[in-house]
Amino acid sequence: MMVILIIVWYLLAEHYGNELILPTPKRTGKAFIKCLTSSEIMTNLLITLNRVLKGFMYAMIIGVPLGLFMGAFKMANNLIGGFIDSIRQVPIMAWVPLTIVWFGIGDGPTIFLITFSGIFPVILNTIAGVKNISKDYYNAARSMGAGPWSIFSNIILPASIPDILTGARIAISGGWMSVI
Repeated sequence: MMVILIIVWYLLAEHYGNELILPTPKRTGKAFIKCLTSSEIMTNLLITLNRVLKGFMYAMIIGVPLGLFMGAFKMANNLIGGFIDSIRQVPIMAWVPLTIVWFGIGDGPTIFLITFSGIFPVILNTIAGVKNISKDYYNAARSMGAGPWSIFSNIILPASIPDILTGARIAISGGWMSVI
């Protein structure tokens, strides 16, 4: 199938005759190899990777504690949840002008948008992880005399880690998509 596609591409490029609009597969391949071998592509890739990792880390640093707090305390979820749900619905591109005004030109707006796109999956998955813990675990821990910190560190945190990691996986892919 790929060979047929390349042949059709070549025939169309030869028929059209303008390589600025439709270059041949050979010219495209040469340009692709030139891009791969230049240091500019690696520099730009590392800059982008740095931005995505910073945004991802900010999303995790803010999202996990907030999700744990909202999942553990119903009152916190009721107070903050509506605001988070409403702000989450705004498309990422709608935030671009505001972030430029807030942070100026440079890495700031990009890192903010990456953080913004990743924080909601982290928060929501962390809340789900905390809420899905069986009440039997809490009751068993309390019957053995466990305090709030012990319940948090021995029940809530370990039981919610799979959901936190799911949120992290979605956040990192959302971060890459928001860079694009």
